[in-house]
Amino acid sequence: MTQLVNHPDRFADEAVDGLVAAHPGRLRRCRGGVVRADPLPEGAVAVVLGGGSGHHPAFAGWVGDGFAAGAACGGVFASPSARQIRSVALAAHAGGGVLLGYGRYAGDVLHFGLAAEMLRAEGVDVREVAVGDDVASAPPEEAHRRRGIAGDLVVLKVAGAAAAAGLPLDAVEALAHRADARTRTLGVALSGCTLPGSRDPLFSVPRGRMGVGLGIHGEPGLEERELGTADEVADLLLDGVLAEEPARGEGRQGYRGRVAVLVNGLGGSAREELLVLHRRVDERLRAAGLVPVRPEVGEHVTSLDMVGASLTLCFLDDELEEHWRAACDAPTYRRAAVPAEVTALEPVPDRDEDAPPGPAAEGSRAAADRAAAGVEAARDVVVAAADRLGEVDAVAGDGDHGIGMARGLRAAAGAARAAVDARAGAGTTLARAGEAWAEGAGGTSGALWGAALTAAGAALGDDAAPGDEDVVAAVRAGADAVLRLGGARPGDKTMVDALVPFVEALGAGEGPLPERWRAAARTAADAAQATAGTSAAMGRARTHGDRSLGTPDAGALSLGLVVRAVVGDLAPADAAAAAGARP
Repeated sequence: MTQLVNHPDRFADEAVDGLVAAHPGRLRRCRGGVVRADPLPEGAVAVVLGGGSGHHPAFAGWVGDGFAAGAACGGVFASPSARQIRSVALAAHAGGGVLLGYGRYAGDVLHFGLAAEMLRAEGVDVREVAVGDDVASAPPEEAHRRRGIAGDLVVLKVAGAAAAAGLPLDAVEALAHRADARTRTLGVALSGCTLPGSRDPLFSVPRGRMGVGLGIHGEPGLEERELGTADEVADLLLDGVLAEEPARGEGRQGYRGRVAVLVNGLGGSAREELLVLHRRVDERLRAAGLVPVRPEVGEHVTSLDMVGASLTLCFLDDELEEHWRAACDAPTYRRAAVPAEVTALEPVPDRDEDAPPGPAAEGSRAAADRAAAGVEAARDVVVAAADRLGEVDAVAGDGDHGIGMARGLRAAAGAARAAVDARAGAGTTLARAGEAWAEGAGGTSGALWGAALTAAGAALGDDAAPGDEDVVAAVRAGADAVLRLGGARPGDKTMVDALVPFVEALGAGEGPLPERWRAAARTAADAAQATAGTSAAMGRARTHGDRSLGTPDAGALSLGLVVRAVVGDLAPADAAAAAGARP
């Protein structure tokens, strides 16, 4: 929801005022929009963009050296008026004519067309390019009816670069139209957007579904499909735009398999999600023998707070590529010039990757197999309880504990089994599991569990079969590492509240180690539940004061689950219940 609003009627103007205030010396306010603070050279072509607000950073954010001379800014999802467009164009005009660039929507076509007529009547040489890149909005044989969406960036960037290079208006216009004819976009929406001052979105998308073929003015997709994985969504988008890949040709205007790439967020998607999509797009393009040129990943043409993404490809020729690569310096779109060829480099080799383990005693290798089985059992239990652990963590934390523990244990289990298969001993197996846990989980839990397993592995070593007391000493070494690294003490409402009672009970127990371990694990589980009666003194929950009272600590609960699972005292089916009553 768009919530930081003074009055809906003033939202668009106030957003532009804020942009100008944020870039003093770069933008200048004028009636209907903004222009460059530094005028164009005498005789240069002025590329003037525009459209409705709600698409930031388009269009006002693109005004600057190497891009646009001015931008006309309408209300939210509403075309600027012809008078506003005329005003911006006259403020930007430097004597070399004006190219008006906009997305092909009915209101924009009418107002920009009327503005062009007004300018011509005043003696200004003016041309227009209406971008129509949305492949979902009309079939190829009716491309003249297509909407302009994220492809605005590519087409208008090429036009701005051509003008900055000193080309005359005829050439700038020709390049803009050619870029438009070579640009294709397809998008998906996972939610609608909410207009400033409104309580409800313009449309909704059911959870687990996606709208395919959306517009950028709050229009839903033209069809609804089940939401797939990120790779499946990337494949859908790429297949849609590659379906219209032109034939290869020679000459400066021939397409030779080089494509400008834009993965665009619509306002409400995480940047990391866009990068995940781009990873797949890049992988498939290269597999198809296509060369991505100067990819862009980010929010460039948005739709307020809409969750979703689009993919744009422009099938480049030499001239289009030259201007797509060219440097520009606008407030929200800056790029340095790059060489014609930038080769994707191979990853730097990991010095530790696939390093064979050292020699290990037979008894230590047998213990390593048992340790790996224990980590696998813990993985299964924690994965089954991950949602419940997340609910507990969300009471006074960020709710990611279950996800992080599950990631860490999956990585640890895989590393432990790989070490066993490589005939590693118990010490090396635990150390590699700890390294994988820390890397896979990240965060506090990853670091602490990684330290615990690494220290325990160092205490065990690979030279002999560990006895019961060796295992107890290794557990104590792991606990000491947690206390030393994390700084928490019993009573702080952390995993330590379950860890210390577990270690003490294990050390004080009598009889065979499995029985001692089971008893100590029950002690740990009881101690974890008892943390519900305390307030957090460490970690993120500390800042929430008494908010966590009545709810046990998620880290203590997960430790209880792990130590019980190691000896088969807890099955995955019982894991969520063992994590405690709901808060």
